[in-house]
Amino acid sequence: MEKEKSRYNDDELNEFKQLILTKLDISKKEFKTIQTNLKDGSENGSDGTNNNYLTLDDGADTFEKENLNHLAAHQLKFIKNLEAALVRIENKTYGVCKTSGKLIPKERLRAVPHTTETIEAKLKR
Repeated sequence: MEKEKSRYNDDELNEFKQLILTKLDISKKEFKTIQTNLKDGSENGSDGTNNNYLTLDDGADTFEKENLNHLAAHQLKFIKNLEAALVRIENKTYGVCKTSGKLIPKERLRAVPHTTETIEAKLKR
């Protein structure tokens, strides 16, 4: 009877590392774009010297800024999760479910490379 794998080998970890580095690069670029849009929105905002008919426009600007702030926070969290996954690769613990200790399937890791749990473990929460 073949023993069940307890971790991914170095070649497999390197494959995941390349995937994560690519996603990290894209995510950091998207984060910079969001930051630029936030900054540009602040600089181009209303200075209060216009007439009162722009109140609806101000509400739209506020909504847009809140939405961009939410996107920025979400993107930053994703970046931190990807960076944590790189640390797990270096420690050779990447792909091991933190709840069950089982190996997370490759398909799941390719879809959600920063995950720390199998689907089964996540659904039990």
